[in-house]
Amino acid sequence: MINIILVDDHEIVRTGLKMIIAKMPGIKIIAEAENGQQAIDIVAQLKPNVVLMDVNMPVISGIEATRRISQYTPDTKVIILTVHAENPFPAQLLEAGACGYLTKGCAATELEKAIKTVATQGMYIGADIAQQIALSLLPGGKSSPFDELSAREMEVMILLVQGKRTKEIGDILLLSHKTVATYKYRILEKLNLENVIELAHLTMRHGILEESLM
Repeated sequence: MINIILVDDHEIVRTGLKMIIAKMPGIKIIAEAENGQQAIDIVAQLKPNVVLMDVNMPVISGIEATRRISQYTPDTKVIILTVHAENPFPAQLLEAGACGYLTKGCAATELEKAIKTVATQGMYIGADIAQQIALSLLPGGKSSPFDELSAREMEVMILLVQGKRTKEIGDILLLSHKTVATYKYRILEKLNLENVIELAHLTMRHGILEESLM
């Protein structure tokens, strides 16, 4: 039996996933969480085989939760569920330790295949996401300005555009005030921006700010 945990801040999404997964033989939902911190705590206690993880959530996002779960509970594998195939997070989330990446609109058969693949130490990238990644690598392909950011820089960026102060970000990510300030400087430098207001406008144009505040 593959034991899994659902992590999403929208109850309606979790309810829909439960209905779908209930029909999958050999897979059982043992718990739910509505933010990254809850996910980390529940995984430490129950040690499931697989976690289905949303990206943008309150308290601690899916990026940081994935990093901590992969670090402290490596036998638990994380599959990311995102709204959009063109979401600019795949590289950062895989760097953080995710073993799977799917859109929430994927077919039930693909979700089942991903869960079973990841549970047996495999990797699984949804077909639509894989296509977007492949297209971005072609000459003249559309790339994201956030591709140069590391997983940690992406996490700090999300918290910055959510309006969090440096101290708050440090408390959430368990980093010093100075380290957060350094990440902030690097983010603005890599994106060729002057301040957080410009950063917020850029993330809004790419759909990150809107999702991170949902």
